[in-house]
Amino acid sequence: QVQVAESGGGLVQAGGSLTLSCEVSGSTTSGNTMAWYRQAPGKKRELVARIDSGGNIFYTNDVKGRFTISRDNARNTVNLQMDSLKPEDTAVYYCHAVNIYGTVYWGHGTQVTVSS
Repeated sequence: QVQVAESGGGLVQAGGSLTLSCEVSGSTTSGNTMAWYRQAPGKKRELVARIDSGGNIFYTNDVKGRFTISRDNARNTVNLQMDSLKPEDTAVYYCHAVNIYGTVYWGHGTQVTVSS
């Protein structure tokens, strides 16, 4: 059974940094498209960053230049390095994986809170 688990959330002051990690167990990530989404209170879940099996990366405009997504297929992990955090980055961050068959997996989310 495939499980997706996020870690690394927490409370940080504006301008600070956090690194989120996502580990996929029960399946290899090498063929997966991996992504981070976030959902702020009262808002829809939105895509933050995505990296496919070929290493192609997408960032939403709000985080370009501040966030960096990376993957380690040997460890079945994908990370999100978040720098220059802003209060508007406060949200629950979710790891998302899609395998080569189109099956979608979500983690349970990790809270990121940025204080002003």
